[in-house]
Amino acid sequence: MNSTPKPVKSGKPFAARKKEAPHRINENITSQTVRVVGENFEPKIVSLREALALAEQFELDLVEISPNANPPVCKVMDYQKYLYEQKKKAKEIKANSAKTTVKEIHMGPQTDDHDFNFKLNHAIRFLKDGYKVKVMVTFRGRAIVYKDQGELLLLRFAQSLEEVGKLDQMPTLLGRNMTIMVSPKPVKK
Repeated sequence: MNSTPKPVKSGKPFAARKKEAPHRINENITSQTVRVVGENFEPKIVSLREALALAEQFELDLVEISPNANPPVCKVMDYQKYLYEQKKKAKEIKANSAKTTVKEIHMGPQTDDHDFNFKLNHAIRFLKDGYKVKVMVTFRGRAIVYKDQGELLLLRFAQSLEEVGKLDQMPTLLGRNMTIMVSPKPVKK
């Protein structure tokens, strides 16, 4: 067996690499004069040294929020709390933009009334739960000659769902399947 040591990759170790902060804070601010804003005092234009002293007086950070302004705008705030609130807002936005799930309901062109009503009740429950519903009529074998019957069945289904959902797409035939899409109606508060 060959016991030669493995070569070490060049560059900084993983722990030494640091992600750059989205804002310049405290001593990282480069401009000599800044416009200072905050909650406890009037906005004013001061030197960087005075602005840092002001931030230290309130035991907060000086954060450059608008670096392209003339002079740059810096805010006196608790930077870690600000970052935490930004993460919290982003997480909340992500949670509110939930992915819509599509539920499928399959029927044949000669589906009788009992089966139709059974599947209709399922669709109503899905729409009330906030899901989109894809209703599909599958034509097997020679049943493809009953395309018009399948289309009438889908339109009747969509009409029965008018109270809880709205039709997104009229019946379309793709191969041996004819489909419609129904979205839930927005809930009125």
